[in-house]
Amino acid sequence: MYLYKLYIYFVTGLLVIGQLQLSAQTYMPAEWEKHEGTWLQWPHDNTYGAGTRDYFESAWIEMTRHLIKGEKVHIIAYDTDEQLHIAEALDLAGIALDSVDFFIHPSNDYWVRDNGPIFVYNAEGIVQITDWGFDGWGNDAPYALCNEIPHLIGSDLGATVLDVNVVVLEGGAVEHDGNGTFFGTVSSILGDGRNPGLTEADIETYLNTYLGFEHFIWLEGALGGSFDITDSHIDGFLKLHDSQTIVTMNDADLNYWFVNASDRDKISNATNKDGLPYNYVFLPLTDKNVKTEDGANTGSKGSYVNYYVANAVVLVPIYNDDNDSIALDILQTLMPDKEVIGIDCRNMFSWGGMVHCVTQQQPAGPLAATTLPIKTQTNLQIQCFPQPFSSTITLRSPEIIRELFIYDLMGRLVFTQQVGAADISIAPALAPGTYLLEAVTESGIFTSVCIRN
Repeated sequence: MYLYKLYIYFVTGLLVIGQLQLSAQTYMPAEWEKHEGTWLQWPHDNTYGAGTRDYFESAWIEMTRHLIKGEKVHIIAYDTDEQLHIAEALDLAGIALDSVDFFIHPSNDYWVRDNGPIFVYNAEGIVQITDWGFDGWGNDAPYALCNEIPHLIGSDLGATVLDVNVVVLEGGAVEHDGNGTFFGTVSSILGDGRNPGLTEADIETYLNTYLGFEHFIWLEGALGGSFDITDSHIDGFLKLHDSQTIVTMNDADLNYWFVNASDRDKISNATNKDGLPYNYVFLPLTDKNVKTEDGANTGSKGSYVNYYVANAVVLVPIYNDDNDSIALDILQTLMPDKEVIGIDCRNMFSWGGMVHCVTQQQPAGPLAATTLPIKTQTNLQIQCFPQPFSSTITLRSPEIIRELFIYDLMGRLVFTQQVGAADISIAPALAPGTYLLEAVTESGIFTSVCIRN
């Protein structure tokens, strides 16, 4: 948890445990329930260098093409230049923008399932956002910009945002059956530096309060190191089709996927909150190791389990492999009322993820008693100039800044200063790079991005 959040909790008199006790019960609807739309965080070149966007973008274009058949698509673009590029790319691909809108927020990466808002219903059926902590999968990747996305989207939508940043939780670490039963791995929620000091019981309290889970099936999982920085996200090898059906792999393929014998036994003998066993559908792995579009061997077979269920379509990762058609046929039989679409994930897989990892559903329903219209967010609450700066940077704020924090892209605090003015000039001793700037004012926290050359 960031220091500025400790500061906010202190000055407002809100202790984390008090916040948990006072939060109204909310619950996370199942992925197969009706959506208002799907969120995508578009790839860009600003974290990993030129060529990153081009390497991945075709998959995002195809996901957009098919998602708009049944719902809206909400695209998070890095800045206004990226928004213009994306709109042009979609237009060139023959994709109408009637069901597409844009939100302008800088991000580190595109794994919106993990860093984006997790939408829930409250007791009155109002859609709210839970904002969990995101730390780059245990500080394995830059994350400071991505961690800001949920509360920024909440502001854009005029939605209630429940701040649960005290707990690190990635969306890909959570699967559930829509009837109160949670599936997840200890390694991806309590391992690799995530949530030190918290126990499974502590996590269950938060998951019950904010996501409505009542019955917990914990798998041990595996710490993946460089092979899998998610540390065995559940959605790579197990998904719930409905409240009675688990979609997974056979025993040998689960073993290949580093799911140990004890965890495989828990999967095959799982029961729901009422003590009833699940039915099972098995998807294959790819026949061969996945190769990228330019022929580079990833050294691993690919999973088809990481699919995404939308209103009209099911998006399934495919890899130009003989088993693509087998997986697509199984899922089409399982979901005959939807169009099952393969999305080429060869390049995406080489960076550690698939379709489900880069999509996030927003359930149907009102966001608030009076829903604010969706709008494009410019993220210019604080203006920083010149951009980039060499030594001194001037900040212009709409309100008096009480305290200023600057973080690097790994979320590490690199500069802090007490202020007391709306317009200031500072000379922070920063190495060249991109930084997240946060200013605490009387009414809240304002953010911006600054670049040191």
